[in-house]
Amino acid sequence: MSALAIVIGLTVPIVSVAQPDDEADRGIDSMVVTPTRSAQPAIEVAGSASALSREDIELVGHQHLAELGTRIPGVWISRGSGQEHLTAIRSPVLTGAGACGAFLFLEDGIPVRPAGFCNVNQLFEINTEQAASLEVLRGPAGTLYGSNGLHGTINVLSILDTPEPGWRLGLAGGSHDYYRARLDGWHAGERHGLGLSTHVLSHSGFQRDAGHRQYKLNAHWVPDTPRGGLRISAAATGLDQDTAGYILGRDAYRDRDIRRSNPNPEAFREAYAQRLYAVWELDLADDRRLDLRPFVRRSRMDFLQHFLPGQPLEENGQVSAGLVSTLTWDLPGGGAWLGGIDVEWASGYLRQTQAQALTTGSAFLQATRPQGRHYDYDVDSLMAAVHASYRHPLGPNWFIEAGARAEWIGYDYTNNMLSGNTRDDGSTCGFGGCLYNRPEDRRDDFTNLAPRVALGWRGHPDWFAWMSLSRGFRVPQATELYRLQSGQQVADLASERLDNVELGMRGHLDSLRIEATAFAANKRNFIFRDAEGFNVSDGRTRHVGVEYALQWSFHPSAWLEFSGTHARHSFRFDRLEGPGEIIPSGNDIDGAPRRLFSTRIGWTPTSRSELELEWAHQGGYFVDSANANRHGSHDLLHLRSRWRLTSDWQLNAQIYNLADRLTADRADFAFGNFRYFPGARREFRLELVSTLR
Repeated sequence: MSALAIVIGLTVPIVSVAQPDDEADRGIDSMVVTPTRSAQPAIEVAGSASALSREDIELVGHQHLAELGTRIPGVWISRGSGQEHLTAIRSPVLTGAGACGAFLFLEDGIPVRPAGFCNVNQLFEINTEQAASLEVLRGPAGTLYGSNGLHGTINVLSILDTPEPGWRLGLAGGSHDYYRARLDGWHAGERHGLGLSTHVLSHSGFQRDAGHRQYKLNAHWVPDTPRGGLRISAAATGLDQDTAGYILGRDAYRDRDIRRSNPNPEAFREAYAQRLYAVWELDLADDRRLDLRPFVRRSRMDFLQHFLPGQPLEENGQVSAGLVSTLTWDLPGGGAWLGGIDVEWASGYLRQTQAQALTTGSAFLQATRPQGRHYDYDVDSLMAAVHASYRHPLGPNWFIEAGARAEWIGYDYTNNMLSGNTRDDGSTCGFGGCLYNRPEDRRDDFTNLAPRVALGWRGHPDWFAWMSLSRGFRVPQATELYRLQSGQQVADLASERLDNVELGMRGHLDSLRIEATAFAANKRNFIFRDAEGFNVSDGRTRHVGVEYALQWSFHPSAWLEFSGTHARHSFRFDRLEGPGEIIPSGNDIDGAPRRLFSTRIGWTPTSRSELELEWAHQGGYFVDSANANRHGSHDLLHLRSRWRLTSDWQLNAQIYNLADRLTADRADFAFGNFRYFPGARREFRLELVSTLR
């Protein structure tokens, strides 16, 4: 197979609207690549894997990833201001320390950030708007990916599998001064192929002084190589955002004036990222294939931490390089072996500075959060891992998979300030010292082993069932090791570990397709920030639930989709005294709805048009660890449509929050206040797309 057939242009020129019986584009019968880095039918995966196709992404036309997350069981992308977000996959929405690194974000199978240098918002560094597909692994990442794939993995695939040369231009507009221009396409030459996908957008938002400007670009070069397929890709993103802070007060999001206000017009976020990588697929023999993916990455971000007393400015950045590799060997008798070696080097920095003295809040807050520099450090890291797994048939209908990943990471930390929890001039704070504590220069390393075993059964061609036991791990991030608080000790931190068991089945009966999974997981060494702003580093939690997806083509031109999760995420330890929040064992973790689901009904009245109505439900949840305060549930309706006007023109339209409900995208409780990111009221978006001939 030629390189051009293996990797092709970034987009398809205007494609015909998908019909409901087009099995290749519907989730349960789709192909997925994330579990093994090579394409395989989703029905054969012994684990919880979901995929959104290019058709799904085009139809949603998302302005924020939260609009895509409702289509996947067990997933909640919580929307913040602008492009900010927090992720939940089989988990609560995590905030502060412990929030980043619980999920692994990939682009074409390569981590977007180096291990140990995560950011909770890093999905906005990936061009999801023009992706070929978006795949989600729920639960531990397994043997292939390692650290940070604790609760789940999101892999954004930037390039399609079917070559179809052509270019197209899209111009979009919508509510609150939303404007977007995009260009994407593919050129196939005699000796190479060139792909490009890029867009720029501007959006003022519905809150005052809370707009953002953003650009994203992906470029691909596919030379004609004599052996295997080679693709060299580049990605770049930039975000300039005026951030809206939380609105305060119980149910403030219901007030039509307060919800449009911005308590922090001075807040901002500037973020830039660049990546250069290659995907080289080598056929060593008829039964052996080698996949090599070298990469270099760079990112930096400056933002005002408006959510903290004193509003310190954070500046951080990283440069990194490495290689991920996979060797696949098909064995006689139907068995298969998969293994590889991954290496990564990174160098990062972080600075935090509070420009003004804190003059509000309690005397304790004012005394312990001083004006001036809080942190200034550099960290170099080195990671090496080896992974292997084996799939062995046990008979005509059964197989077993077993494997493990061993990973080591080492940090070399340099403090560029005075050590300890003093002010930057060495003077002491009241109430026992400043909140911010800086350790001496040091080195730390962590070694983790992640085993996995799965049993699969396919007693009928249309049905598959599996059971798996797996472990995920998350090494302490650099910010958790070296951005300490008063009273913390670096030696107290260990890798988070999550042990997961799941039982699932998927298949179809005529026009009905079903997937259902039950899971239970226990997590140790959980790191998080409580409602009083204190870090906890020795938590234990439990996560139990069921996930489901249903697709029913009940008419030649109409279909119904249903996906959701019912789960409980709870603390499994007591903290009944100390300076922070009281946490009794058995309480729900804050930010963890027990119910999330969405229902979508679609209709193709003609071969040139498509309509979809979505009902998205988010259950209520506690907003503090003590379970003393709760935020209620809400329901939203979204309407989407596409019309193929001519062979060269298409019109896409979306109405978000059709019923114009007053909601909060996220609620929490901190420093004695209810805090909300209010949800947008009814919004319209319209895009005209033209094929360029």
